[in-house]
Amino acid sequence: MAYGDNVVLDSIDIDVPRGQVVALLGPNGAGKTTTVEILEGFRRRSGGTVDVLGADPEHAPEAWRARVGVVLQSWRDHATWRVTDLLRVVGGYYASYGTAAVPRPWDTDELLDRVGLSEHAGKRIDRLSGGQRRRLDVAVGLVGRPELLFLDEPTTGLDPAGRRDVHELVADLVDLDTTIMLTTHDLAEAEKVADRLLILAGGSIVADGSPDQLRLQLSRSSEVRLRDLATGEVTVHTEPDPTAYLTEVLARRPGEVQVVEVRAASLEDVYLDIVRRAESGDGVGPLPTIDPLREVTR
Repeated sequence: MAYGDNVVLDSIDIDVPRGQVVALLGPNGAGKTTTVEILEGFRRRSGGTVDVLGADPEHAPEAWRARVGVVLQSWRDHATWRVTDLLRVVGGYYASYGTAAVPRPWDTDELLDRVGLSEHAGKRIDRLSGGQRRRLDVAVGLVGRPELLFLDEPTTGLDPAGRRDVHELVADLVDLDTTIMLTTHDLAEAEKVADRLLILAGGSIVADGSPDQLRLQLSRSSEVRLRDLATGEVTVHTEPDPTAYLTEVLARRPGEVQVVEVRAASLEDVYLDIVRRAESGDGVGPLPTIDPLREVTR
């Protein structure tokens, strides 16, 4: 995907089996929202092929769109509407797509119970807390019983209690047999809610696997902290072979740097190093080989 001469996404290859909860991670500006908008059919791509639920999103018919739910970072609607009224109006758009096998839309009371808003059914939207408001956003995305649900930065702007509410809600959605793809720049959040993590940096997917899989393989790298003896500045480097790296640095800069610490890198260390290199323009560089996880059993 390119905007003029600026290549934002390059050689992205994602295969998501039904029923997975997938988190797309990366720094701001990495292309997460662009990726999701292409998959949703909201953005025209400059190249490549995309198949979502058996169709190209860019040219998919209206019936296909009824199978996809979208939760944006924020919604703009009438603050004076009641929670129940909003869901009934939105749900009405899906009524003609119901079948005996997949009835649409959700019964409003049943959906409110599912997302934990039954006690707030008659409340005005502007009287909801941040966490309750986000639950309503998810309910709007679910009202058509989607087979695939996109969540774009689902906890942006929420306090810790609101974030916890959304995390619990995503966990509760697993038994709906809905495939979920969410975008976030928060590794801790992704680890809590996702079966599988995709790290996007430098326009490409540089890591792909379950949290445990990535933690095991990426943590084989080491974090090296060096101090510049002239300035006192401490720099942090994540390296798969710390011995070779230190040998090269100390030979190249004799008497200029001091080794402060070498320790096994955590998943967070490696992720932050990827983000740092992507934002600085240094390039992500080689990472330990990771076998993409195509099937996940909870």
